[in-house]
Amino acid sequence: MAVVGVDIGTLHSLIGVARHRGIDIITNEVSNRTTPTLVAFGPKQRTIGEAAKNQETSNFKNTIGALKRLIGRTYNDPQVQTREQKFLNAKLVDVNGTVGTEVLYKGERTTFSATQLMGAYLGKLRDITANELKTNVSDMVIAVPGWYTDIQRRAMIDAAAIANINVLRLINDTTATALGYGITKSDLPEPENPRHVAFVDIGHADLSVSIVAFSKGQLTVKSTAYDPNLGGRDIDYALVEHFAKVFNEKHKIDVMSSPKALFRLNTACEKLKKVLSANTEAPINVESLMNDIDASSKLTREELEVLVAHVLDGIKGPIERAIRDSGLTLEQIDAVELVGGSTRIPAVRQRIQEAFGGKALSTTLNQDEAIARGATFACAMLSPVFRVREFHVHDINHYPIKTRWDANPSDDEDTELLVFPQGNAVPSTKILSFYRREPFNIESVYAEPQLLPGSVNPWIGNFTAKDVPVAPNGDATCVKVKTRLNLHGIMSFEAAYVEEIEEKEEPAPMDVDQTPAADGTTPPPPPPKKKRIVKKKDIPFVATNSSLDKAIVEQLRQLEGDMHAADKLVMDTEDRKNALEEYVYDMRGKLDERYNAFAKPEEKSALMAALQEAEDWLYSEEGEDATKSAYVAKIDALRALGDPISFRYKQVDDRQKAVASLRETLNNYMTQATSGDEKYAHIDEKDKQSVVEKVATIQQWLEDKVARQAEKPKNVDPVFTSDEVEKKRDEIIYFAVPILTKPKPKPVVTPGSGTQTPKQDEKPQEEKNDMDVD
Repeated sequence: MAVVGVDIGTLHSLIGVARHRGIDIITNEVSNRTTPTLVAFGPKQRTIGEAAKNQETSNFKNTIGALKRLIGRTYNDPQVQTREQKFLNAKLVDVNGTVGTEVLYKGERTTFSATQLMGAYLGKLRDITANELKTNVSDMVIAVPGWYTDIQRRAMIDAAAIANINVLRLINDTTATALGYGITKSDLPEPENPRHVAFVDIGHADLSVSIVAFSKGQLTVKSTAYDPNLGGRDIDYALVEHFAKVFNEKHKIDVMSSPKALFRLNTACEKLKKVLSANTEAPINVESLMNDIDASSKLTREELEVLVAHVLDGIKGPIERAIRDSGLTLEQIDAVELVGGSTRIPAVRQRIQEAFGGKALSTTLNQDEAIARGATFACAMLSPVFRVREFHVHDINHYPIKTRWDANPSDDEDTELLVFPQGNAVPSTKILSFYRREPFNIESVYAEPQLLPGSVNPWIGNFTAKDVPVAPNGDATCVKVKTRLNLHGIMSFEAAYVEEIEEKEEPAPMDVDQTPAADGTTPPPPPPKKKRIVKKKDIPFVATNSSLDKAIVEQLRQLEGDMHAADKLVMDTEDRKNALEEYVYDMRGKLDERYNAFAKPEEKSALMAALQEAEDWLYSEEGEDATKSAYVAKIDALRALGDPISFRYKQVDDRQKAVASLRETLNNYMTQATSGDEKYAHIDEKDKQSVVEKVATIQQWLEDKVARQAEKPKNVDPVFTSDEVEKKRDEIIYFAVPILTKPKPKPVVTPGSGTQTPKQDEKPQEEKNDMDVD
């Protein structure tokens, strides 16, 4: 079982794997440790990750990113309409009630839901991991924002199912960070006096804060707070708006009206932000920004801080909420750890420090990789393959969840109950009791919808109990409903049952020593005891939630598999096309140079003609869009003409090396067989003579072949090959080694000779050294 942890980021993602030497962040196909979170669509195939990033500039309208921001959201969500769309170039649309995108794929307008897009991206991460580990990957722990709702978490699991991935756990990113921090610490205090650490993560699109108590062998999340809409991209956009205004005044161009110009300016502003994190002033240059105008300007760090003041002002609120909800004072917080790329910005760090009362900020964790490492540790803890030091994670839910129901007409009862309050432990199971005479419905919703991001539907799920049994006395039956907040942070109704009490008589113990009464009669046995047995009788029920129907998931999995296979075929076809083109140019150059002496005139003429024909076909309309098999057939036909020539050339060097090696081997064995060395004195002369004869035979074969080869021109097939020489070398080795390495016979020991092996009790005493410890 591969142990894999994934950090899905807005801008890019990371993959961690557990190996026997620890946790590694693996690299993708171009050796980068991060993989762009992008899916792009083209006229022939999809491109995902690095390949999508490489074509983003020319195909930005069909390239979709920020997948974790869209999954589980609806198209009508105001935040999707007004906020997410402005950071994306692809068109967002409604896809079966959820947000998705409309792109031009294989020449047709096609729509894909965010769940499908995430499934495709997870499939890419799976393939990267499988290629690195050289094994199939089917299980993962995925880190998600702690502010994700039930709908978003279920959508992520559906996306993984589309990619044929089993999610062992959805772990909150702040909890993953805390796990990676704590599990490696060997100096954690006792539970009575825990170490309190605040983790502040500001990434590309959101801000997360958690305060965690660490003690030996465990961590406990005390509180969490989030701003899902505050991150590095807001700083980028503020810069974009500023320079769009500057360039409009300077060059009279409206960058905001041109998606292509906006994309170029945004890319330049991202770079500027990073430069200003380490410098007090930096220039910005955008070539051919719009209307063939090269735009340039500059900005100081002070000017940047003024432009993004509205973003910086939002940092303090979530930190203060987290501190307040933890029940701790600033003095009780022992450390503040920073995670996320945006915490490298000096002004951001300053605001964080101010919010913690001037406490020193720490960056002992890798700010980019901490979440992926923590997720991988979580996967290793769930894996039967790895042994991880015992470390317990006590996480909490962020949003309070309640159930509500219709009141009984005859009863004066409440119609809702807060089941999992904010800060409830995860996982957690609770049993709800309902007194009913007939089927009933329950609905689970978030208790405080205003806390949810955007206008996410607060509905979580419905429960309908069927066939409620009637109590014998006509009273209402107590129906118990089992609810669970599982390891993923997902709430579900798991069971419904009634308890039936059954009384059974226990037979009285047999008394074999009963004493007769005074009148001689035996006393009657005591009455049997009655034992109460509580039996659970399941009640049929129907539970609904936001997860996709299994049939739909299977349909989407099949569709994803078909597109994945089509993408692979296109890549393989392109690879064969490139191989054909490379062979044409490479062979043509070599025929005029190194291969010239090794080709007969008619061979060279035929091959040159074939190469020209292949080149003409390759750049024709037919060759530009041919099948994989057509490219393979073309290159095979060329190789049939070219391989004999290249073989002759290659054999010159290979044959010389093989001949030298064989001669060295023959000389060694001849020397050993004819020497008077005592090392070989025990070997029968007849056997040594057979080695001499075998060496002479092979040597004669070799010299004959070498002489005949010297008479042949280079442009004809060789008299003998390096492979034949290697076989002769193996032949002499297999013949000579058993003879020349024959062990000496053991000496015959006679009694009293003084050469006997000492008996067990006569074993020489080991020399002992006394150590003076004083």
